[in-house]
Amino acid sequence: MRIDPALHPWMTAPETIQVMTALGEARFVGGAVRNAMMGVPVADVDIAVPMPPEEILARLKAHDIKAIPTGLEHGTVTALSGGKLFEITALRKDVETDGRHAVIAFTDDWAEDAARRDFTINAMYAALDGEVFDYATGVEDLIAGRVRFMGDAATRIAEDYLRILRLFRFHAWYGKGDIDAEALHAAAAAREKLNTLSGERVAKELLRLMEAGNPVPVLRVMAATGILSQLLPGALQLPRLERLAEIDADALHTRDGLLRLAALLPDDAAIAHQVADSLRLSNADRARLAGMLGDTPKMGGWLSAKQARVLLYRIGPAEFRDRVMLKWAQTPPGAGAIQWRMLLEMADRWQQPRFALSGRDVMAAGVTQGPDVGRILAAVEDWWLENDFAPGEGALRDRMAALIAAERA
Repeated sequence: MRIDPALHPWMTAPETIQVMTALGEARFVGGAVRNAMMGVPVADVDIAVPMPPEEILARLKAHDIKAIPTGLEHGTVTALSGGKLFEITALRKDVETDGRHAVIAFTDDWAEDAARRDFTINAMYAALDGEVFDYATGVEDLIAGRVRFMGDAATRIAEDYLRILRLFRFHAWYGKGDIDAEALHAAAAAREKLNTLSGERVAKELLRLMEAGNPVPVLRVMAATGILSQLLPGALQLPRLERLAEIDADALHTRDGLLRLAALLPDDAAIAHQVADSLRLSNADRARLAGMLGDTPKMGGWLSAKQARVLLYRIGPAEFRDRVMLKWAQTPPGAGAIQWRMLLEMADRWQQPRFALSGRDVMAAGVTQGPDVGRILAAVEDWWLENDFAPGEGALRDRMAALIAAERA
């Protein structure tokens, strides 16, 4: 089996050749090999070498290639060549594992390195000339759409319990038909061990799973085996997520893992915060998830153009777009598609109008600093919105003066 480098520009790029030449006996490994064999774009290029990290550093330095010691204890060095990053890892074998961390030793045996990898389709290597080295059934499994563990499934999972989620993620992306029975049984048996993993690691795998073309069939299996309930609380909305995946495919939308997670969860801000805590989401993602699943403001395809503009002003185009997508995903195929698309186009074109008054203006008109300032300012802003942003600064000041005078009368 060979990969034709002429069909894969990343293999013949000058920076790739420079790094591979500097390292000597080096092979591409993992996702780059798998994706190249499938004809799928390759983003990250990982390289394996039969030498310890100190020698990797020395060889890169000898060829004037910038080397970053990103994980020397794990045998990993990152090379920067031509503006491109390459993750280079020494061949390894496991000495001891506890399901979260592994004690490793370096080796020069390619088969030993392959044996410690998770799946057969990730344990293939390729030389610079395209020759593929397969130490199990990776080529066969890739063609058949089988996601199988290297060796005994339970043993591989016990080495790192994150592999439970990786099984489902890889099947959603690359698998065909049913999930491998041995792998599924081992994953279900170890499901409670997911609680020992960090939220960040779980979140990364879960969001990548959500970005598959249609993650719902795999999620249904996860639910049936009790694995999904280990990760997410509440009554999950699998039909809404499946409908969102259909919309993404029809409209050629970029698959958004966090939006899809929101589609799966109940419309409950408290649950959104609970999930954000367990997954250790960033503050930005936490706020976005809560915004998508909160009770207000209401969203529907029935919005008039004026109502849509007011909502865009209130919550901003990003949250508006998220809420449109979630509501669209709750409608039957074809129902109101034109309206939903129009609302998305409004969000894309939206330019925020400027409200001309501030609290200083209210106080300058004679209102004492305090809650009355905010109340009057909000009333003027509401009037401005009711009039579709049309009143200018002069009209706003007149409205403010009238409200103040009415309260003093």
